[in-house]
Amino acid sequence: MRRVVRQSKFRHVFGQAVKNDQCYDDIRVSRVTWDSSFCAVNPRFVAIIIEASGGGAFLVLPLHKTGRIDKSYPTVCGHTGPVLDIDWCPHNDQVIASGSEDCTVMVWQIPENGLTLSLTEPVVILEGHSKRVGIVAWHPTARNVLLSAGCDNAIIIWNVGTGEALINLDDMHSDMIYNVSWSRNGSLICTASKDKKVRVIDPRKQEIVAEKEKAHEGARPMRAIFLADGNVFTTGFSRMSERQLALWNPKNMQEPIALHEMDTSNGVLLPFYDPDTSIIYLCGKGDSSIRYFEITDESPYVHYLNTFSSKEPQRGMGYMPKRGLDVNKCEIARFFKLHERKCEPIIMTVPRKSDLFQDDLYPDTAGPEAALEAEEWFEGKNADPILISLKHGYIPGKNRDLKVVKKNILDSKPAANKKSELSCAPKKPTDTASVQNEAKLDEILKEIKSIKETISSQDERISKLEQQLAKMAA
Repeated sequence: MRRVVRQSKFRHVFGQAVKNDQCYDDIRVSRVTWDSSFCAVNPRFVAIIIEASGGGAFLVLPLHKTGRIDKSYPTVCGHTGPVLDIDWCPHNDQVIASGSEDCTVMVWQIPENGLTLSLTEPVVILEGHSKRVGIVAWHPTARNVLLSAGCDNAIIIWNVGTGEALINLDDMHSDMIYNVSWSRNGSLICTASKDKKVRVIDPRKQEIVAEKEKAHEGARPMRAIFLADGNVFTTGFSRMSERQLALWNPKNMQEPIALHEMDTSNGVLLPFYDPDTSIIYLCGKGDSSIRYFEITDESPYVHYLNTFSSKEPQRGMGYMPKRGLDVNKCEIARFFKLHERKCEPIIMTVPRKSDLFQDDLYPDTAGPEAALEAEEWFEGKNADPILISLKHGYIPGKNRDLKVVKKNILDSKPAANKKSELSCAPKKPTDTASVQNEAKLDEILKEIKSIKETISSQDERISKLEQQLAKMAA
């Protein structure tokens, strides 16, 4: 009997690392023991968490700035502890959020052409976690809505436009949260936790919609992400420490739709999902390969496609949004693989003979326009992403400046109070925080003044000594 091979246009997807001169070299990638991807990418910039003495920092490089990166290249360095996670805003390619061991989340505005000086002042500091913040994730369709999760087992959803915590889910997880993923329209979140549970949560109603105990029986970290059809895809470990992947229907979490065992390796599998092609790429931390699978409606539902292998293990991985890809080369994914000292782009391509636009590979994809304002989402509205065509390539538009946000922080306080029934974070801490900030500001200004005075007095002393020296020489 001849075995019939399943038809799929992605059977021959192949990966290729770029040439050396197109890599980003001499970067000291962070050594923090944390299972985030350490890298975030958008059509303009690549951001990489790096080793930093006395605090936490990350690099933001324009995509074209390849080659050796100078040691003195400016960084984003406002955190007082190591940075654990970074995420680009999907609606503004110059805005990035970072979570850190210093218990804060910071939101940064990157200049249009990249950094010329190190950035120490965020647009807004979001304080509310009592332990380190290991996860930050922007809402996929609502502007200025940011989720953060910390080692205090709490998830906070912020309105970045007002700097307020409007939803605080602090009693749903009894143990550390490994990851959080928004659904396609951002109405639900799913989480994987150290207590081996996968939960589907409605954040605005503050209730658990579905949960599965022991989604994977092993003790090592799990990951859970939402797919476009509402199903949940998880990676984890079996009791025998074999790596597993599974597909779940939140309406019935008793049994998985599919469960596959892969190999015995101890690296956490980071899933990257493309909703347009229904392909999931699995990158193991410490692995030197990327495996990719296609999710379909027919058994076995999760179909293995291929593996991209290389020699060097990966420390982290960035994943380019669809609108940043080169459609003329039939590129369907681009990864930014972190080595110990460099970042190497890897391009995934579907081989096609024709040079014409391949509309079956590029259905309309999520664009940079927000479908909702933050206030609308907090009031209960949902909206799918606003789609754009990639037929003529993606041309980045002018981004709104986040300076508006700072004005909002001051102006919108009374308006924000109307939503007090939604707000579970007490308002007082923000007031005390602002008082503390003012006190700190005064302290810094005084110190700057005294240092300037010292410098000017030393200048005078130097000029006197120089005069004496000139007299003696004469």
